[in-house]
Amino acid sequence: MEKRQFDIRKLGVETKGKIMADLDIGSLVTHAVRKGEGELSRRGTLVIKTREDHPKYGHGRHTGRSPQDRFFVDHEEIHDNIDWQIVDSKSKQAINQPIKPEVALRLCKQVTKYLSAQPELYLQHRLVCADRMYGFPLYFLTESPAYALFANNLFRDLPVTTKDIPNKPISVLFAPGFKLEDPQKYGVHSDGFAIIDCLNQMIFAGGLRYCGEAKKAVFGLLNYLLPFMDVFPMHCGANKGEDGAVALFFGLSGTGKTSLSADPHRKLIGDDEHGWSPYGVFNFEGGCYAKLIRLDRVKERDIWSAVRKFGALAENVVVNEEGGLDLQDASITENTRAAYPCKYIDNVSFTGVGEHPKVIFFLTADASGVLPPISRLTAEQAMYHFLSGYTSKLAGTEVGIKEPVPTFSPCFGLPFMPLKLLTYAELLGKRLRDHGTRVYLVNTGWTEGPFGKGHRINIVHSREMIAAAIRGELEHAQTERHEDLGLEMITSCSGIPDPIMLRPWKTWGNVAEYRDRSRELAIHFANNFKQNFPNAPAEIANAGPRLQGSPDR
Repeated sequence: MEKRQFDIRKLGVETKGKIMADLDIGSLVTHAVRKGEGELSRRGTLVIKTREDHPKYGHGRHTGRSPQDRFFVDHEEIHDNIDWQIVDSKSKQAINQPIKPEVALRLCKQVTKYLSAQPELYLQHRLVCADRMYGFPLYFLTESPAYALFANNLFRDLPVTTKDIPNKPISVLFAPGFKLEDPQKYGVHSDGFAIIDCLNQMIFAGGLRYCGEAKKAVFGLLNYLLPFMDVFPMHCGANKGEDGAVALFFGLSGTGKTSLSADPHRKLIGDDEHGWSPYGVFNFEGGCYAKLIRLDRVKERDIWSAVRKFGALAENVVVNEEGGLDLQDASITENTRAAYPCKYIDNVSFTGVGEHPKVIFFLTADASGVLPPISRLTAEQAMYHFLSGYTSKLAGTEVGIKEPVPTFSPCFGLPFMPLKLLTYAELLGKRLRDHGTRVYLVNTGWTEGPFGKGHRINIVHSREMIAAAIRGELEHAQTERHEDLGLEMITSCSGIPDPIMLRPWKTWGNVAEYRDRSRELAIHFANNFKQNFPNAPAEIANAGPRLQGSPDR
């Protein structure tokens, strides 16, 4: 069956304007510049500004995700599937906020009315999930060519023949120019919102400019749908070597997931979102969404090159007087971003699929400077740390975050997990048992002290440790048990010039301060797990940090 243009009237959009379907990158860039949505750098990157200084909703709005503005439609048929009890540890607000179907319908009609009135609409026919057995056609409709370019760059090409894609399509209405006049009337918190309708496989968003809102709404929907298909959805990067051996990189924004998975010596499968099925792993998207602030041309050369190719989309990056991208300038936001197709990376897997992973890395940007650079985890410890999801939120990844904030984000992606969290942990455990995959906890955060005193671990050293683990060198490497945290620290690794850094307390000027911080972090782990997973199996609960004793100094 040949691909046909999606009938937008099925979404309630009745327009007399032009519908621009599947414009290529050059045309989308041209339309965006013509409409004044952005400017071209001298290399051809389209640079847009998403920031809005709103008198009511705050300075710097739309430069990061707005979790308080996302809702799931609370259909009776699926009510019991969604975990409505999960709360953000900082705001104490529900992660999966419900909205009544009738209210969601009224909001949807507001968005469709707005889109229907636009003189031009942009429609992108895309695909999510590289394994077509689990794939979903994606219809992305917006009034903005810049956001259509984002969809073109981030999601996969929809093949002309879709007969081998058995699943119902996902529809996305993204209206960044829409403004809701009376938010309280609809029970939402601001003039912008993103609504995820899992039952009807539809997303509609109005008044939100940050491109990550669209990306993560699709991810949240897939995280609902795929477990029912025996697929473990993962917030991770993935790559594979010449021998086909796959490595996965779990971690929240700012932990190095994109940078470390983009290895010039390995083929990139994808940088952020994947599924692990009974047959192997596959990428959800066809592009990358990389953080740019202070990107290093030498250490992260693949990303550096990709964001300068024609048609890459950069958000909130300052363009200097010569027309170049100034990646050191954070005057708009720390959360500068770029969206580009995976093909802009030199060494990429165009299929987006791979074998069952040989090794998994849990990346955490520990701002306390306590966690060892790399530790080998047992299966039970892997389950524990997956459910804990410890890291530090970094500046700019969410509205209002100005400096690192310690946080626990179960599954390394709590804001995007609508089902009961143990559902995802059980899928991880099943895959680990079936395939004997080795798991490592890697600290990409601070060393020689906490944030403000120490410094960020050199990404070159992180790459050396990861490469050694992928080669299998660390499976039987010498380890030392960290008695506070219960971790088997790797204490020697090729490529690390000074093994002292692998024992973190030896890098601190004040060992007593390290011990205090270490015990404090262990208590945080224990309290978090006890509070959120009181019914977890004992073998998992007992795999966490232990408070007795101290590291052998």
